[in-house]
Amino acid sequence: MATSFANPLLAAPVRAMPRSVAIIGAGTIGPDIGYYLKSAQPALKLYLVDISQPAIDRALRRFADYAAKAVAKGKMNEAEAGAVIGNVVGTVDYADIADVDWVLEAATEDLTLKRRIFAAVEAVVRPDTLITSNTSSLPAAQIYAELRHPERATVTHFFAPAWRNPVVEVVRWEKGDPALVEYLRWLFCSTGKVPLVTDDVACFMLDRIFDNWCNESALLLDRATAAEIDSVAGEFVHAGPFFVLNLANGNPIITETNTLQADVEGEHYRPAPVFRSVERWLTVAPGKSVDVAPDTARAVRERLLGVLFSQSVDILDRRIGEPADLDFGCRQALGFRKGPLDLMRDLGEDFSGRVLDRFGTERRGMPMPARPLAAYQRFLRHVLVDDLDGVKLITLRRPEAMNALHDEMTDEILSVIREFENDPQVVGFVIVGYGKRAFCAGADIGRFPRMLGDAPAAAQYARDCSRLLVHLDRMQKPVVAALNGMVLGGGFELAIRCHGIVALRHAWMQLPEITLGIVPGIGAMVVPYRRWPQAAARFNGMLRRAERLDAAHARELGVVDALADDYPALVQAAIARVRALAGKVAGIPDGVVDLGPLDPIEPRAANGQVLSAEVIALMESAIREAAAAPTLAAALDVGYRAFGESACTAAACEGITAFQEKRVPDFTRTA
Repeated sequence: MATSFANPLLAAPVRAMPRSVAIIGAGTIGPDIGYYLKSAQPALKLYLVDISQPAIDRALRRFADYAAKAVAKGKMNEAEAGAVIGNVVGTVDYADIADVDWVLEAATEDLTLKRRIFAAVEAVVRPDTLITSNTSSLPAAQIYAELRHPERATVTHFFAPAWRNPVVEVVRWEKGDPALVEYLRWLFCSTGKVPLVTDDVACFMLDRIFDNWCNESALLLDRATAAEIDSVAGEFVHAGPFFVLNLANGNPIITETNTLQADVEGEHYRPAPVFRSVERWLTVAPGKSVDVAPDTARAVRERLLGVLFSQSVDILDRRIGEPADLDFGCRQALGFRKGPLDLMRDLGEDFSGRVLDRFGTERRGMPMPARPLAAYQRFLRHVLVDDLDGVKLITLRRPEAMNALHDEMTDEILSVIREFENDPQVVGFVIVGYGKRAFCAGADIGRFPRMLGDAPAAAQYARDCSRLLVHLDRMQKPVVAALNGMVLGGGFELAIRCHGIVALRHAWMQLPEITLGIVPGIGAMVVPYRRWPQAAARFNGMLRRAERLDAAHARELGVVDALADDYPALVQAAIARVRALAGKVAGIPDGVVDLGPLDPIEPRAANGQVLSAEVIALMESAIREAAAAPTLAAALDVGYRAFGESACTAAACEGITAFQEKRVPDFTRTA
C-alpha cells in the first residue's frame, strides 16, 4: 500500500488538471461530484450525461440552487456563482463527450450496466482519457475486465454529500497504472479533497465498515428495536445506522454489498434477510433516544463495537487501507465521533480484546486480529512524514480543522523531530500544511473553556502547549516552516519558532486571539520583537487589532525568507533554506528588547469589530514586561501568565462562548 509520497502534493503530476469532464449519471451523487469539480475549477467544461433528459434538467436546477445558496450565505459572489454554473452541458449523446479529459461514471450499482457504459465510453473517447467509477463496492478488476485500455481506469469513490464531504477513496488495482493513482491523489488534494488509497476488494475500506455496521445492526433486531439500537449507537456516531439507512434508502444497497462480500469472503457476511422485507425503519433522529434496558444496551454496544473492531483489524491485516486513513475516513465520511482505532485505544486493550473475543464467538467466521492489539496503534494519526534527500518533511494533516494544532498533533510533530534530530543522515526538517488552504489555523480551544476563571490552570495550559516550541528553541538542526496558506494564532506561533520561514505569495498571517477576548500565550507577545525588532510596529497591529500580514509584506520585513508561486516550489524553497541554515542555527536572543512606544489605539479590530479595552491593556502590559525580561525563558513566562490572567476576564468568557456558539462576541457587555 506504500505510495511514492505520503503528502499527495509532492507528486509531479503526469497530467495537467482536466479541462473537461463528463459525469455519467445525473441522479444524486453525479451532479454533486460535478458541483465540487466546478467549484474547485470554475473554468472546467462539465458534461452531465444521462439517458433521461428530465434527470439532466433536475441536475442543472440543482447546480443553480447550490450556487444561489452559496451566494446567500456569502460563500460566493454573483460572478463566482456564474462561473460555477456556466459551461455545464447536459446531454444524452455519448458522442458529445468524445474529447473530454476525464469520464467519471456515477450510475447505479449494477456490474452489467457499468460494463455497458464503459464499453460505450471507450468507443468514443481518446485513448488517453481518464476513466473512473464512483462505485462503492464493485472491485475495479470486475468493472474494467473488458476494457481495451484498463491501465487508464480506476475507482474514485465519493461520499455524500460529494460537493462537501472531503473524503474520496482512490483504488489501486492490478491493471491500473500506479502513476494514475498518484495523479488522482494530487488532483483531489489540489482541489480540496482528502484522497485515501485502498486495495481493490469488495467494498474497499470505508464501506466495509459502514455496510457491516448496518448489517450487524439488523442482525441485532432479535434483541432490540431499531430505535433502541440507534439510541445505543449514538455514543459512537452522529446518526444511528437505521436513521442513515432511511435517509439514503439504503436497505437494497446493504443487501447488494453484503451479498457481494458473502459470495467472495464467506457466509458470515450474508445480509440480514429483514432488509428485503422492510422499506423504512421506525427509529429516532440524531440527538434523540429512547430508554434501553441496561442488559440490552450492553449487548448492543458490545456487538456494534465487535463488528467495528473486527472489520478494522481485517482492513489493516490485509493492508486494504492505512490506519490513519481508516480513522480519518470513519470520522469524516461515515460520521463516527471517533475513529475505530482511537476508540480501541481509549477503551483499552483488555476491554477491546474481550469485545472481540465475544464477537468472534457470536459471529463465527468474522475476522479476528492477527497481531496483539497494541500493534494496531503504532502509527501517526495527524502528520505525514516524507524524506526528501535527507530533509524530513512533516505535513500537518487535519484538513477538517484547517490543520489546527491539538495535543496529539503537537506530540506527533515532536516525536518525529526527536526520532530524527540526532540522525546524521537527516539535515533538518520542514513543516508544511496539508492541502492548499491552510498551513495551520491556530490551536484547538480544546480544554481551554474549562479553565476560564482559573489563572494558574490557564497559564500552565499555555506552558504545556509550548513543549514543541521550547524544543525548537533548543535545536541545533534547522526546522523551516513552509506556509502554504493561511496561518492563524498558534500556527503563527509555531512558524515563528521555526528557524526559517518560506511562504506562498498568497499566504497570510493573523493573530486573532484579541477578537476572542484573550491574549496569545505561547510566544506571539515575545518572540517576534526579539527576532525581527524592525517589524515591531507591524506586530503591534497584529496583536492588538488582529491585522493581517500578507506574505509579500512579511518578506519585505524580513520575517519570511523566501516566496514561492506554487506548492512544489514552496517545498523546494524550504529545503534550500534548511540546507542554508545547516550548522548555522541561531537561537532567539536573550536580553532586553528596545520595544519603542506602543501608541494608544481605539479598542477596535482591523475588521471593525469592537474589542475589549481591558484585554488590550493586559496585552500591552505583557508585551512591555516581556521586552524588559533579561532572558527568553523569563519573557515567555510573562506570556504564559498573561494568558492565564486573560482567562479570568469577562471578555474571555464572552469571546470563548461566542466562538462556541458561532456568533460575534459582544464585548460592550463586558466593560
